[in-house]
Amino acid sequence: MKGILRVLVFLCCLGAAGTALACTTILVGKDASTDGSVLVSHSDDGLGDARLISVPAMDHKPGSMRAVFYSHCALDFKPQWGGSESQRMMTTERGPGYNTPGVPKSVPLGFIPQVAHTYAYFDANYGIMNEHQLSIGECTDKAKVHPEPEAGKRIFYSAELSRVALERCKTAREAIQLMGGLIAKYGYYGTGETLLVADPKEGWVFEMCGYDMNGTDGVWVAQRVPDDAFFAAANQFRIREVRENAPDMMYSKNIFDVAKAKGWWKPENGPLDWTAVYGDGEFHHPYYSLRRVWRAMSLVAPSLKLSPWVEGPFTKAYPFTIKPDNKLNPKDIFAIHRDNYEGTEFDLTQGLAAGPFNDPNRFEGQAEGMADKEGRLTPLDGAFERPLNIYRCVYAYVNQSRAWLPDAIGGITWYGPDRPATAVLLPFHAGVVDLPAPIQKGDALKLERGSLWTAFNYVANYAMLKYSFMIQDIVKVRERYESAAFGEQPALEEKALALWKKGDQKGARKLLTADADTRAKALLKDWWNLSDQLYIKYNDGFLNTKEGLAQEVFYPAWWLKAVGFESGPTKYEKPKK
Repeated sequence: MKGILRVLVFLCCLGAAGTALACTTILVGKDASTDGSVLVSHSDDGLGDARLISVPAMDHKPGSMRAVFYSHCALDFKPQWGGSESQRMMTTERGPGYNTPGVPKSVPLGFIPQVAHTYAYFDANYGIMNEHQLSIGECTDKAKVHPEPEAGKRIFYSAELSRVALERCKTAREAIQLMGGLIAKYGYYGTGETLLVADPKEGWVFEMCGYDMNGTDGVWVAQRVPDDAFFAAANQFRIREVRENAPDMMYSKNIFDVAKAKGWWKPENGPLDWTAVYGDGEFHHPYYSLRRVWRAMSLVAPSLKLSPWVEGPFTKAYPFTIKPDNKLNPKDIFAIHRDNYEGTEFDLTQGLAAGPFNDPNRFEGQAEGMADKEGRLTPLDGAFERPLNIYRCVYAYVNQSRAWLPDAIGGITWYGPDRPATAVLLPFHAGVVDLPAPIQKGDALKLERGSLWTAFNYVANYAMLKYSFMIQDIVKVRERYESAAFGEQPALEEKALALWKKGDQKGARKLLTADADTRAKALLKDWWNLSDQLYIKYNDGFLNTKEGLAQEVFYPAWWLKAVGFESGPTKYEKPKK
């Protein structure tokens, strides 16, 4: 019995940690976007801290030290480092958003010298965008080695690296060099990671990992995305051959020596393939990562006719970047994150697993194991497809960086709380004085009426009762808000730019802040109203409208046949086996 319990605990830990190991991230070069923007997106696909926090610009006294905190998203929640299961950080050092009474204070893994002035930025489980339009996206990757944190020895994970970069840097190149230097000096722990790092002129893919459980540094590589290209990553390294002295590449000084010392690579076998040498394939099961990369590329460049089937985890069937068939805007990119393979052979809205009402959500098991009646674990040989849109996504966004505008106006984070398919994109300009209160609240262990994330998560969960019906009601409200945001954006920015050119920068920031506040508060109210309307309209499985109560909504014939409806009690005789 004790052995069974130990295995159960192990599987539960795998399940808890595994939910964080799942994100999709996209980068679009300035010549591949409709207006010359550099676009970066990220879906954070693990139920965790749902808050989008505004970290203000700050001045620091000479000799100050900056605390480096443990990141829950690295290797799951560890109570000894503070915070809580649902709140990533508690500190008074990063503005009021992280000063959360009742949450255990974060305990530093170590400290680095502070700079005189740090920039304002938007922060979530990873840094998002700063006041100079420096933009970051993220996905977790499976490396050969995932070291544990150790105070004073291995203190950085990508989350804190991204925050330091946003605090101190204005360009992507500067940010990559800074983060690479921090890895070398202060050590790296946790999973392999991909950070997309972009500014208004260019975008880079920055990948990193540890290589020794007792090591004191890490390895990394970065590659520039061409201006006319599209890049996507989904929980697997994507950089391949490391080309020495190439102008579009940067890498750690130890990248070749470590690979040789570990016996992972020999120079006589050809160029060092970063993904194959330092990576360990896909998380969980085949196509967990590759299917999403295929789908993202196929959506933007169907002319390539890419195959969804490959020979193995280290395939080169999907190039580092592609040229999209048409130029892309933020809504196009978010549509990719909303995808459930609709219209393909993998369509999750179809089939018995989708139920009678076409629900694309597939709950994942813990290490794909089940317990029988006697408590024995029975492993199952199988898996569901892993979509771009997933039920456990805590937030998603598209960052837009535009070189022809002042940073305060040119940078926008189009932010969607909870899973993409049922989220509404809200625009937050880089120059806002603060973020709306409803977007800075969110606790997965509380039902907070004042939290936008809670409202969206509530509606998304309720919609699973009758998805094919409720998603239509959700999309109507979603489209109304998004159409208004995109439609009103030019006029809003024209007003802000006019104030900026007159020297009234403070007035421009207030204008952008007020607009964000108004949209967020109206959306919060309407989304809770939507939850009420969905409850009334579909109460007890019926369709209830002014045209009549209890209008029948029965199951489709194909599903009834599949679940044995025809074998039901239609006769008094005992059915023959």
